[in-house]
Amino acid sequence: MTRAGSTGCRIAGVLAAALFFAHAAAAAPSADRPYTIANYPVDATAADAVTAKERALADGQSAALRSLLKRLVPVTAYRRLAKLRTINAADYVNGISTRTERNSTTQYIATLDFAFHPDSIRELLRRESIPFVDSQAPLVTVVPVYLAPPAQSGAPAELTEARGKAAWSDAWKGLDLDHALAPIKLVPLKATISADTIKSMRDGDGASLRSLAGDYASELVLLAIAEPDVAAGKLHVTLAGKDAAGAFRLKRSYRMAANDFAYTAELASVVAQGTLDGRWKAVKVRWSPDGPYRPGGRGEPVQLLVEFRSTQQWQEIRRQITETPGVTDVQVGGLSARGADMALRFPGGGAQLADALEVQGLSIRNSGGTWLVRAGN
Repeated sequence: MTRAGSTGCRIAGVLAAALFFAHAAAAAPSADRPYTIANYPVDATAADAVTAKERALADGQSAALRSLLKRLVPVTAYRRLAKLRTINAADYVNGISTRTERNSTTQYIATLDFAFHPDSIRELLRRESIPFVDSQAPLVTVVPVYLAPPAQSGAPAELTEARGKAAWSDAWKGLDLDHALAPIKLVPLKATISADTIKSMRDGDGASLRSLAGDYASELVLLAIAEPDVAAGKLHVTLAGKDAAGAFRLKRSYRMAANDFAYTAELASVVAQGTLDGRWKAVKVRWSPDGPYRPGGRGEPVQLLVEFRSTQQWQEIRRQITETPGVTDVQVGGLSARGADMALRFPGGGAQLADALEVQGLSIRNSGGTWLVRAGN
């Protein structure tokens, strides 16, 4: 049999399992839910329609497996995934389900769900001593909020209140909300939420969080605030609220073409979801650069200088640091109205601690051997 024929048979076998997968996916235990990469786009062109479809499916399952591994593995262990580049993705696929598809005589375009064998992936990662997390976080309520630029800013029509709001909401709806490590319940902004509350949350005033939690009947609620800046050509996105890893505020800015808000919104929503997944992984997994972290190892000494604007902010930053898995032997000294010295131990030292704190929304950088920490901007 030719290589192309073998590939075709393998894909045909996978597709034969798709009907079973479509019926079984809803009943799959939540422990296995992260092993599905849903709503994944594929696109391929070839000399004929059959070859184009085979190529799209083969390339798609390889790309979906890479996405799955990055979903499960902490970002600070991504470098270890290089050793898995040569594995055959088809060997780990359990089923493929089609959401949408269209084709021509030479092109195949579709949106697919790829389900992978959980036990096979777990065995693979354990065999290679790659740390991973596959238990889902408690559901977090995410509220997309769009703040339109002023009318006098010369903003294009797609940035008006109605169109911008729809595009920002659609960007979140296009994500795989159910299978993520930090699954999301997407809800609209309630009319009872005032502009002052939104501004307060955006600017880091945690006092509004309790009120917001009451409005949405959930302790885990997060505003995803999108603000186009026409003059700067940027989209500012602030995540503010509380997820399963704790209360936080994180602001990121993205370059934005004047008439391509939808693309930038999609990118920002993907990064935001990755942030929530990363925060959950930082809480759940304990590891060092040389393998999974096990309690009992003292780790390497790290010296921190924490900067803050208020006692409340200091208490929150201190909580985030001390509750980070792997942090031990914490000592605080030199406490003032705007700063504090901290000494602690962490597996992998300051560089690894920086990765763990950044996914929690903190800003941290090395300054002559001392790590400067402040709330994220």
